[in-house]
Amino acid sequence: MSAPATSVPHLLPQGEPIIRMTGVQKWYGKFKVLSDIDLDVQPGERIVVCGPSGSGKSTLIRCINRLETVQQGRIVVDGIDLTAAKRNADAVRREVGMVFQQFNLFPHLTILQNCTLAPMRSRGLAREEAEALAMKYLTRVRIPEQANKYPSQLSGGQQQRVAIARALCMTPKIMLFDEPTSALDPEMVKEVLDTMIGLAEDGMTMLCVTHEMGFARSVADRVIFMADGQIVEQAPPEQFFGHPRHEKTRQFLGQILSSHHGKH
Repeated sequence: MSAPATSVPHLLPQGEPIIRMTGVQKWYGKFKVLSDIDLDVQPGERIVVCGPSGSGKSTLIRCINRLETVQQGRIVVDGIDLTAAKRNADAVRREVGMVFQQFNLFPHLTILQNCTLAPMRSRGLAREEAEALAMKYLTRVRIPEQANKYPSQLSGGQQQRVAIARALCMTPKIMLFDEPTSALDPEMVKEVLDTMIGLAEDGMTMLCVTHEMGFARSVADRVIFMADGQIVEQAPPEQFFGHPRHEKTRQFLGQILSSHHGKH
């Protein structure tokens, strides 16, 4: 079999990146939060974005589904130019799942209802179809037995896994994670990271902002280090952790690895 392991979307010519950011600049008032960002992501690529707080990493991934708009540059996602027209944002959001630090589940809906809402509303699925899809992904994140409970009855780790399942119910081509484990108690971090590792093994295109360096080492094809709104360094994990080139990267890794006491 000569076919690539990752399924390339039909919209894209062979070898085209699924995400392309070119010369992206963003300001909040006078503060420049993103500066000259150039980034290509290939279909099926798994990228971890790290950096000190305030480096622009969350803003960067929030621009990919237009939760944040940019003042300059181009962002093309799956062949759709996000910077060309506002209406393109809806088309892109159907292709891009997002999981935040806070789980953002609707407290008054059951887990199953949380997962079926968007597919029924924005993709017009019938309830039975949406529920079958929801159960498929709740099983994928290993909590099908929680389907009829409410978010408040679940642990933080379970709620975050529901948030992942909910995003998957839109059958996205790309998953964005914005510090998905930073609001969790330490003993729950692993169950969420394991879920994400499973997705990575499925060949999902993933961008993940995280401080979990063990996850970056084992899952990422590429680690991107940001500081002061710029991409300072990017490399495969072995090179990134073994031979960081930039002084800022070395400082950051020194701090983060010592604060984790070297644990993986």
